[in-house]
Amino acid sequence: MHLVDTTVFYSPTSGGVKRYLTAKHAWLKAHTSWEHTILVPGREARMERGAVSTIQGYPVPGTFNYRLPLNPRRWVRLLDELEPTLIEAGDAFHPAWCAARVARRRGIALTAFYHSNLPQIISKRVGGSLTTPALRRYIRWVYQRFDVVFAPSRLMCAYLNDLGVRHAVHQPLGVDAQIFNPARRNADLRARLGLPGNARLLIYAGRFSGEKNVPVLLQAFARLGSPYHLLLVGGDREARPAANVTMIPYRRDSVELAQWLASADALVHAGTKETFGLVILEAMACGLPVVAARAGAFPELIDESVGALAEPYDSQSMAAAIAALYDRDLAAIGAAARDRVVRQFTWQRAFHTQMATYASLVGAQRQRLPEGQILSPSP
Repeated sequence: MHLVDTTVFYSPTSGGVKRYLTAKHAWLKAHTSWEHTILVPGREARMERGAVSTIQGYPVPGTFNYRLPLNPRRWVRLLDELEPTLIEAGDAFHPAWCAARVARRRGIALTAFYHSNLPQIISKRVGGSLTTPALRRYIRWVYQRFDVVFAPSRLMCAYLNDLGVRHAVHQPLGVDAQIFNPARRNADLRARLGLPGNARLLIYAGRFSGEKNVPVLLQAFARLGSPYHLLLVGGDREARPAANVTMIPYRRDSVELAQWLASADALVHAGTKETFGLVILEAMACGLPVVAARAGAFPELIDESVGALAEPYDSQSMAAAIAALYDRDLAAIGAAARDRVVRQFTWQRAFHTQMATYASLVGAQRQRLPEGQILSPSP
């Protein structure tokens, strides 16, 4: 069996989709006889079956080092040359259409993973509500061609069902609990940041895009003042935008990211459009409590036993939730957070479930398109 994952949501700087694909690749190699190829945009074209293959793409301004190939026909050709048994598309852009065309031509199973809520993100960035209905129709239209659409949270399953995508399957992501572990804690972190030993250090790790609402965190820490300090992991340079805020570049290596997470007191996140929140689980696996916005999929992961939820877009509520956290037993909350991840959210558990879905699809009878017939995007 040959599984091919393809998506534009793949950045060499890391990110949740890359961590999912990398973890899946390693797990399939260690636990199955399946061959797995990842086909994503890159600086140059490079084909290597059973590894990460790239199709040349151009940088997308204002994104997290993402690239976009502008030749869908080449994407189709490369997918076809890989001779997949099953394809998974990780977004609703070029890869979805190209994957659908190849799957129909070859008569193979076709799955998708709904990593990002496209209508919410685009409507927020464009700033207009008129785009939302059209985007919702587009999502339904695209995913009609797929056998299964994986969604990482119950919230997104319900959302897709509401759009008319009735074949959505709840598929939570996972964490490598050996890498993301409290043992990664570095007691010298405060000294490295030039902070006193009694600093109350909280961390955010991820992109600084609009839907992450980083300004809400900055406003919350402006309210809190000393001894609270915010470490933002995800900038393109080292900086201190405020007296109690430090920004450092994103950690390319998972072990390095785990060290930064495990060395803080808690993770904070003000995002409101999260379909899952992988960094939340990674922080919890490191033994950290989490303070996050009561929005998106976060309430499915966070309750009072592992942290606190603040009101969305509300820096005062965020600041109050952070301050209240320090009135509690941080060590006990962090231990409960790690226990929840180890019991419910390991990659081993996630991929066992996903493989069962794959197995149910492979070999099912499908109609092949005649050679040369085009699958045109049409409503």
